[in-house]
Amino acid sequence: MTLYSSRSAADVAAERLKIYAQPQRLMILSRLIDGEHTVSEIDEATGIGQPALSQQLAELRRADIVKTRRASKQVYYRLADENVMVCVKGIEAMFGGDGNAAGALSLVLVGANPVRPVSRPKGAAAFARVG
Repeated sequence: MTLYSSRSAADVAAERLKIYAQPQRLMILSRLIDGEHTVSEIDEATGIGQPALSQQLAELRRADIVKTRRASKQVYYRLADENVMVCVKGIEAMFGGDGNAAGALSLVLVGANPVRPVSRPKGAAAFARVG
């Protein structure tokens, strides 16, 4: 269905996008692309900090964007489903890439698992790199 033909579908999409439209939540979701992680692992990777991180994770849970699994005292978070994965990868492709949003987005849409860019040395360090 196209959004221009249905106000209710457009309303649902706009409400859903509001969940993604928060920097800390995007950071959390981006971290969860690789699989499930504990709160401390997410905190370490993002640097968000416990109070804000807990608040944002709760918001993502309420919106059914993330799911949890408890193992002993640890709570593991993961993306809720493939649709969330595609949305987050799409956002990364459009806004976090190398300027080729169409190419990166097409990889997401065909189900490929695009590799995240690796930081490579530049200048003399790159020239001297062996391997």
